[in-house]
Amino acid sequence: MQLFGAEIDLQPIWLTLEIATITTLILLLLGTPLAWWITRMRSSMKVVLEALIALPLVLPPTVLGFYLLIIMNPNGTVTEFLRWFGFEGQLTFSKTGLIIGSVFYSLPFTVQPLMHAFEAIPQRLLDAAATLRAHALDQFFTIVLPLSQRGFLVAATLTFAHTVGEFGVVLMVGGNIPGQTRVVSIDIFDHVENLEYTQAHILSGIMLVFSLFVLMLVYGLNRRFGVKVG
Repeated sequence: MQLFGAEIDLQPIWLTLEIATITTLILLLLGTPLAWWITRMRSSMKVVLEALIALPLVLPPTVLGFYLLIIMNPNGTVTEFLRWFGFEGQLTFSKTGLIIGSVFYSLPFTVQPLMHAFEAIPQRLLDAAATLRAHALDQFFTIVLPLSQRGFLVAATLTFAHTVGEFGVVLMVGGNIPGQTRVVSIDIFDHVENLEYTQAHILSGIMLVFSLFVLMLVYGLNRRFGVKVG
């Protein structure tokens, strides 16, 4: 596609959006019960779990990507285990590997906002529901979820945006295969390496506007509804 006089390949953009969408959905499904479980914990292990979940925030992406590359290699235990269930592909240098890496790397951006939202729910509401013989599942779906809607919106927005901007993990796990694993961040890197600064400027500008919009949305929610972020 021609944009500002330069030829822009839209495939990396669509692939990035697809991976970010799938990653966000997976993390909302997995992160919701995980965040609720940790929130309700009264054990000393809570600190350990919170630290493990937050680890991708401080761990260099290439380190996480390297270990995922080792774990998911074609001759590794994980891949061999999946072959018992009919899995014939490979996890590394594939879209599947990109999604797995994105799930691990974006985990804290889902779990932490959800934990903050769950912690803000008054315990007295849950106690009142318990006196009315509402079991734990009823309490979660009738009280916790409705009162945590803003937290879910923040978690989904941050997770999607963070996944879109990944570089180190996706490069290590997925490589740079045109049409298969080349996402926007890697495409920008390629343009810079090839001295194609016009294309790099355009894609970087799109990412900059997108990131600014996401931050404005998140901080707007935080200011209006008191949703904690991070």
